Order: sequence, then C-alpha cells, then structure tokens
Amino acid sequence: MTSSFTTAELRDAVTTLSSPPLIRLVTEIDDNGPIPPRGTARTFADLSVHQLRQATDMARTLALVRGRPGAGLGLTPTGAELADIYDACARWARRHAYPTGASDFTSRVQHTLSLVATTLQHDTVGSSLFADRLPSAQAGADLTGPRELLCQWLNAYPQAVRRAAPEPAA
Repeated sequence: MTSSFTTAELRDAVTTLSSPPLIRLVTEIDDNGPIPPRGTARTFADLSVHQLRQATDMARTLALVRGRPGAGLGLTPTGAELADIYDACARWARRHAYPTGASDFTSRVQHTLSLVATTLQHDTVGSSLFADRLPSAQAGADLTGPRELLCQWLNAYPQAVRRAAPEPAA
C-alpha cells in the first residue's frame, strides 16, 4: 500500500503530521473556516510565535494551506483531506479510550497516527506485535479505517511525504 515509501520516510511524515501546532492549525481552519489575515496569533494565543510560524511554514511546504488575499489562510484539498484523517484518528481514539479516556483531541490524533505508522511499517494491524498497544481486538479491527485513510492520503500526495523529510545536514 505504501511500498513506495521507506520506513524513514513514513516515520518522518508521521512525525511531521503529528506536530501539535500543525494538527491545531489544520483542524481550526477545517472547523471554522479560513483564518483572517493577521488573525493567527489571536486564534492561537497559547502558541508561541515560533511554534505558530513553524506550523504555518510546514503547512505551506506540505501544500496543506494557502493564503488568499482578503480571505486569509485556508485549507487546500490536500489539507482538507488531512483534516478528515485527523478526525478519523480522533474518533477511533475516543471510541477506544486511547491513549486514555480523558485525552484531548491533539493527543488522540498523535497517538493514533503513531500506532497507524507502526502498523504501516510492519504491514499488519491485528498481529500480536500490537496486542499490548491496542485496548481490544475490536480496536485493532477498527484501526483499519484510519490506516486506510492515511495510506490513501500518503499515496495521493507523495510529494507531502518527501517534503516532510528533514533536510540533510550541510
């Protein structure tokens, strides 16, 4: 399914996509529409300028967002599809109380993406390798939904995976 990506590329892509400021940026725009010009600091008052700039720069590099004059920062189709993956991960995690029943949206997405990435690297979901990480056998079966969505996204937007890789040291 994701055979065209190396283990390192998958790991780097999921690490990037699991960035809390990036998750928040994408889901905020998905939930509430474009962020007005100069409105990001107000919208994300709890993030530092550095965190916000880094998330916005990464979102632009991955072609998840674009700025439109007068409209602000909005999602591209790539970003909207990623928002759907974030929602699917959060729903799975909430349904299965993963990692805990009291986890917030961002933590649910991060932990589920990490689990999905591990299943992709080993090309399995229901094996005993993951039994200790899954809350139940049903959770393993249900994990195929977010896993399939992520696979489809990675395959549809391979340039995003390649762009997520860290730059080699000079």
